[in-house]
Amino acid sequence: MFCSSRIKKLAVNGVSLVIHFAHGGLLVTGILVAVLATGYFTGALTPYLPVRDANAATVANAEEPVRPVALAVSVEQDGGTIQNAVQVKPLRPEMRAVAGYLARKYRVSTMAIEPLVSAAQSAGAELGLDPLLILAVTAVESRFNPFAESTMGAQGLMQVIPKFHQDKLEQHGTDKSGLLDPEINIRIGARVLKESIRRMGSIEAGLQQYNGAPGDSEAPYANKVMAEKARLEQAMRQQASRRTRQVGA
Repeated sequence: MFCSSRIKKLAVNGVSLVIHFAHGGLLVTGILVAVLATGYFTGALTPYLPVRDANAATVANAEEPVRPVALAVSVEQDGGTIQNAVQVKPLRPEMRAVAGYLARKYRVSTMAIEPLVSAAQSAGAELGLDPLLILAVTAVESRFNPFAESTMGAQGLMQVIPKFHQDKLEQHGTDKSGLLDPEINIRIGARVLKESIRRMGSIEAGLQQYNGAPGDSEAPYANKVMAEKARLEQAMRQQASRRTRQVGA
């Protein structure tokens, strides 16, 4: 009798526990669905959702005309909403090939990548800096996640540490929250990179300075960035070769 009552009690408790976790699971699922749905319909999340298959034909279709697009950012920060729209110029075919390579490698939508490539192109022209170097640093620093944040407080695409670059933030009329704006982050990060290269006297030493490890003689960070830059250059060469064959056909 005692055993029967004990078993019955355990069974009831077990069922209650299952129901509890089932309810919790449904609640969490509901919250996630609500968040994703809100992001989708407001446009806040759409540009940054990974796309695994949509980018397969990017390079193959590189000759198709491109319309200017706007890079939109809308995120909740400190109780308020940051909203920015960056109008970007169409990319040249070779830079679209670079965007296609980055989209496939880092599994990011081309809709999100192309404005970032355009921003790097603009910053490079302004500073006299190779845009492929800017993009290679961005790839190594954040893998093109505009909301990346390190344990040291580095933020955004190029992992800029706000407390060290208040002057640059002020030049853009913003505070550290502005680093969530992809264009501002790339412009400030590119300027920091340019200053590091000028101060250290070479690209390799400047990259190590940018990474905060100027004394490392093996220069692992610089090597990693330059290897990624070489892959971007290869993507450009392949696109140029395709164009040459098409012209000669």
